[in-house]
Amino acid sequence: MPTSPLLHHRVVGPVDAPPLILGPSLGTSGAVWEPQMSFLVRRFRVLRFDLPGHGGSTSDILPAPEPGRTTIGDLASLVLALADQHGWDRFHYAGISLGGALGAQLAISHPGRVASLALVCSSAHFGAAEPWYQRAEMVRDKGTAALLETSPSRWFGSAGFADTPFGRRLLGNLADTDPVGYAACCDALAGYDLRPQLPVISAPTLVVGGTIDAATPLEHAQELAEGIPDTVLKTIACGHLAVERPRDLQEALIAHVPAAEGENRIRIHPPG
Repeated sequence: MPTSPLLHHRVVGPVDAPPLILGPSLGTSGAVWEPQMSFLVRRFRVLRFDLPGHGGSTSDILPAPEPGRTTIGDLASLVLALADQHGWDRFHYAGISLGGALGAQLAISHPGRVASLALVCSSAHFGAAEPWYQRAEMVRDKGTAALLETSPSRWFGSAGFADTPFGRRLLGNLADTDPVGYAACCDALAGYDLRPQLPVISAPTLVVGGTIDAATPLEHAQELAEGIPDTVLKTIACGHLAVERPRDLQEALIAHVPAAEGENRIRIHPPG
């Protein structure tokens, strides 16, 4: 029986360590987590994935790539398939922006699977639907290169970060992203609004807000923290991708994930 295709992903860290899934933001790849990896892999079995059409993931994995069809639930199901592939009944999850939205959806739809949740520069609602549909239409027509001029001011806390090697790498991710996959993710964000469901989230949650985040200002982090019952809110002097102060984010994540007693309850089964 043929297996369903999986999102491109990489897994590193001790095989017996608690699993941690890291979700990237729109227009980037798993590389957006690179500044945190040296610390996280000492403590966790870390899985980074690429969204459809981003990095190493093709857009063909989308269940319904036609305009307006993709939902956050569709994307979250692709992430859950990765956990199933690796035999993870429960896992810790951290995501930036859209990556965080996928974690929040998983915590609502599959509460028994998410041991802890970290929402980094994310939101329960990324604004009105129409601008997202307009961006999707523009990218389908002109490609992601049309976004390169405006993305640095949305992504980074300072314009100069775009000229650093890491900033150029992330913008290169955007330029290389398949328009079909990017536009489908925009469609998913257009229909995304978890505000009424936030009180349902039972996983211990860390919300990280960037004090210089122009895309999701601190009001978004505060709304998440007020709506999710068991939440710690931390602010960091970073822009939307949380790349300016990596040590601060590392320390927040490591302090948040439950200690050994909780980690030992995570069962790992052989894949298959």
